[in-house]
Amino acid sequence: MGGAKVKQARPHLLVAFVLAIVAFSGLNVSIRNHLTDMRFSATPRAASGEIVLVAIDPRSIADIGVWPWPRTLHAQLIDRLRGAGVGDIVFDVDFSSPSNAAADVAFADALRSAGGSVVLPSFQQPTTTPNGKTSSLHVNRPLPAFLAQSWSAIVNVAVEPDGRVRRHPVSDRVDGHLVPSMAAVVAGQADLAKPPFLIDFGIRAASVPVVSYVDVLNGEAAALRAVSGKKVIIGGTALELGDRFSVPNGAVIAGPLLQVLAAESLAQGRALHFSSSVVTLAGLLLIAAVMMLAWRRTSAGYRTSMLVAMAGAIEACAWFLQSRFPIVLDTSLLLLSTGVYLVAIALDEIDFRGVLARVAEKRFQRVTMVLGDGVMCADSRLTITMWNPRAEAIFGYSAREVIGQSMDMLVADGQPALSSQILAGPQSTLRAAGGWVLELDGRRKNGEKFALEICLSGWDGTDGLNYGASLRDITARKREAEKIRYLAEHDVVTGLPNRNTLQIRLQSTIDNAGASHPVSLLAISIDKFEQTNVMLGHGFGDILLRAVAERLCGALDRGIVIARLEADRFAVFADNVDRAQAAAFAERCVAAFEQPVRVGDRAQHVAVNVGVAVLPGDGKTAEAALGNAQLALVQTSLSDAIHIVFYEAAFRSEISDRLRTEAELVRALRQDEFELFYQPQVSLIDRRVIGTEALIRWRHPERGLVPPMQFMPIVNASAISNEVASWVLSTACRQGAAWAKAGYGIRVGVN
Repeated sequence: MGGAKVKQARPHLLVAFVLAIVAFSGLNVSIRNHLTDMRFSATPRAASGEIVLVAIDPRSIADIGVWPWPRTLHAQLIDRLRGAGVGDIVFDVDFSSPSNAAADVAFADALRSAGGSVVLPSFQQPTTTPNGKTSSLHVNRPLPAFLAQSWSAIVNVAVEPDGRVRRHPVSDRVDGHLVPSMAAVVAGQADLAKPPFLIDFGIRAASVPVVSYVDVLNGEAAALRAVSGKKVIIGGTALELGDRFSVPNGAVIAGPLLQVLAAESLAQGRALHFSSSVVTLAGLLLIAAVMMLAWRRTSAGYRTSMLVAMAGAIEACAWFLQSRFPIVLDTSLLLLSTGVYLVAIALDEIDFRGVLARVAEKRFQRVTMVLGDGVMCADSRLTITMWNPRAEAIFGYSAREVIGQSMDMLVADGQPALSSQILAGPQSTLRAAGGWVLELDGRRKNGEKFALEICLSGWDGTDGLNYGASLRDITARKREAEKIRYLAEHDVVTGLPNRNTLQIRLQSTIDNAGASHPVSLLAISIDKFEQTNVMLGHGFGDILLRAVAERLCGALDRGIVIARLEADRFAVFADNVDRAQAAAFAERCVAAFEQPVRVGDRAQHVAVNVGVAVLPGDGKTAEAALGNAQLALVQTSLSDAIHIVFYEAAFRSEISDRLRTEAELVRALRQDEFELFYQPQVSLIDRRVIGTEALIRWRHPERGLVPPMQFMPIVNASAISNEVASWVLSTACRQGAAWAKAGYGIRVGVN
């Protein structure tokens, strides 16, 4: 009992163990980042266009011709931007060191004229001691003259262990005071106490408006129009400036562009944050609960489908949340748990102990010793002492080559040694009549493997227990056994499972299914196959059956069982398929034959009819379900326009009534219960009777006079059809002769 509980808990313990290792090692962070990055690629969005990057690009550096630039250029740029109606002017350029005094004064004057609309960067960097150790953080601020006329913003970003930048701060504490980040200033973020956020890299960097520094400086009309009424961030994008960062999905972008994307994230309400660990824990518990409930109640395939569906739903939910809301659902552990459960299902299905048990069972079958086989004897040390010619013929070794060698040389590689098997085997069985039989892979002298049967017996010798063995090559027997089993389970013509195999599988599914678990069974017949078989021959008919089987297999999904029942009839069995899905399968079966079937060089038009039974409503056993599906199939023959019929309980009563009526019609013919009524045909000229039409009626002893429409269709489809027709003709002829003899020249017609 305890072992069974451990076995049931084993897959869940495996999942918990793997998740714990991943969580403690931090691998889930890498998985989480990878999934988040993929969602960025799947949900691209454009920048708002309200923040423009004024790029210190290679053309600007080349046109100005000197580096570093004098700050008079930045002063002129501020004037240009103010004249163009720019709102906020943000520099991502270091102003912490003095330059030319006149240039610094010009830049300070420009800042003063801007009236506090300019933001200058501050950044923190570690200082190092002479021995290379980090001692403290140094804050690089704009010069006091500049800081007095502008705002300051932090431009530091944190690089994650994988070398990429994903987060951006809203603010940072400098000398005990909160200083807003550049992105927060540009986006107008007022709450500086918020934690760092994830930049939405779904915002395409290519959609950010970029103008060249030199174009704005020169007053190019297009450049000034591009920045008019916007906020601008000014910074270096040229490779030689080195301000580059790796970001998700393998991109490397300039620092100022990174600041723009961070500001866009805030401005568009796309400052992303990871979901709470409580959500992840709840999701893990839900997955574990579902698997605990389903593990021994459902098949491996059903559990696999459930896990795949759950994984898809989890990731779809994460994609939806990330695309519509500033939330990144951490699905790393959730998806990992579904993956580990899939591995657990595979390991559970392999059932290594069961496999080994079945192999051992085949090896240790008991059979009677047979003379004429290869014979070998061995001493107590399992060394070969005798080897007959038949054994030599089986293995290819001569007696000289094997005598004195261990019995293990007869067994193919990859199997337990024969000596260890014998010593560990049942010693009492060796001494019993019939001995101990093993089936294993033998190895011939040329290295060829073959199926070997060894029947061992033991006796007490002078040196202890000695062994004798009959050896048989059972390769042909195994091949024939496989062939017989295949023929017993499959149809010879089409290679499909036969009726017996279908019923066994269907009954097994019914036994394992719950009361609300739908199972659909389709019975399919080839229309007018018998006529085709007679006209074109049985060989053509067999080829046609194989072609139809192939077409059906191609039309339906894998995993659906298709079998041949008899003659022109097939069956399709689908687990967990309800009535609506069964109707779709039936329509696909019919539609599959809209195009002719190629039989040799002949294009044969084929039509099929389908009868459908859906369990558990249409049968409790495989035999009942198959019978009901075929009853529905019979109904398709009543009309050429109907090709698909679902089973109804009324079909059985109709068949029962029909059989009873047929029996009564046989009795009626024998007991002369049929009568002919004659409908006169009158001449319009002289109103004289010139002929009659004979109409049959049935005078039933209980129901009275029965009109022909209620019994003639059954007569025409029964074995007494010719007898009834003969009775009608002879009776009408006798009546016509009687009228002629009486002098009435009246024609008699029979319909």
